[in-house]
Amino acid sequence: MLVKKDIYEVGELPPAGHIPKYMYAQVIRRERFGEPIKGFQIEKIEVPQDLKPDEVLVLVMAAGINYNNVWASLGVPVDVISVQQRDGDPSDFHIGGSDASGIVWAVGSEVRNVKEGDHVVIHCGMWDRDDPYIKAGGDPIMAPSARIWGYETNWGSFAQFCKVQAHQCMPKAPHLTWEEAAAPTLVGATAYRMLLGWPPHTVQEGDVVLVWGGAGGLGTMGIQITKVFGGIPVAVVSSDDKFAYCMKLGAKGCINRKKFDHWGMLPHWTDREAYNRWLEGARAFGRAIWDVLGDRRNPRIVYEHPGEDTIPTSIFVCDTGGMVVICAGTTGYNAVVDLRYLWMRQKRFQGSHFANDEQSYAFNQLVIEGKIDPCMSSRLFKFEEIGLAHQLMYENRHPEGNMVALVSAPRPGLKGLP
Repeated sequence: MLVKKDIYEVGELPPAGHIPKYMYAQVIRRERFGEPIKGFQIEKIEVPQDLKPDEVLVLVMAAGINYNNVWASLGVPVDVISVQQRDGDPSDFHIGGSDASGIVWAVGSEVRNVKEGDHVVIHCGMWDRDDPYIKAGGDPIMAPSARIWGYETNWGSFAQFCKVQAHQCMPKAPHLTWEEAAAPTLVGATAYRMLLGWPPHTVQEGDVVLVWGGAGGLGTMGIQITKVFGGIPVAVVSSDDKFAYCMKLGAKGCINRKKFDHWGMLPHWTDREAYNRWLEGARAFGRAIWDVLGDRRNPRIVYEHPGEDTIPTSIFVCDTGGMVVICAGTTGYNAVVDLRYLWMRQKRFQGSHFANDEQSYAFNQLVIEGKIDPCMSSRLFKFEEIGLAHQLMYENRHPEGNMVALVSAPRPGLKGLP
């Protein structure tokens, strides 16, 4: 018989329905802002007991690792604790984590889509359901109240319990383990919106899609979604040893970006010598795409997230009338564009940020149907290694695929309760 206690050890399951007073959490505080290996520390924190009518408390079985909490640890580009406090959370700490699989443990008074005991995965789009923009029919992820749970908000998945809005809870794919289920949702729903959310530039049969970072979390989802909808993904990676992984996921072929040296901010067009060196490199990269395809087609969609180093080339190689869609800037935020290629070739440069409920649920359905491999990385992390996992990501030494840490799941390989 399980004993009711004030706190349970990590991997120890409380009795059903019992909410302990405390939980263990990986916590970031302002005084520790810096590299993740030091920024994250395990602390004993009170479990949030008071749920709003539309909120859900989830026992976290496994948590996905994303780059957003590298930024949270560093305290740049924003101080996430200040963001939380501005939005009304008085806590002087941040519990991150924007991907989770778990068990619904308690529900608010108006929650109808899930019940206690349901096995769920959580998407990270949060917003105020009473936001006037949303009530007027606007896309919730574009609303003024929209936030990324576990980055711009507190009570994320790097703790034994997390607090979310009910609409964030989606059915867990029964065939996946807890750790597999926690791996793909943030990057997958982001990829789904990037590739299917900006008509008329949605992936069509035969469309060439250039996928940056093909072996990373975003890239693995971009390759697979492109393939599911009949497109032709061409992956860009940082080494030849990642080719096989991308090809297994459905890439037509791969390009090693390290074989080119023109990356970085675009030289000024008045500096003809420097600009021509860049142009020579961009053209060589374009020819590499043609070599993969076996013809002279250009990508109708360029799936971007490196940003500063690659945007000039992405816009250059994008097809006439095509789209470069971007969701991040992992190499920097100042992207210089040669506007001639943008207006003369009538190309679209589109920003994209996570996803709405419709897109998140559509992606999750692909996972449930077995059409998407979660691409969990070869290394499964322990709860106490969450800081290490983010440090590896910060140093670009992380394993390919989507990293996950076990939290309350007693051991790997479980698809439900032990």
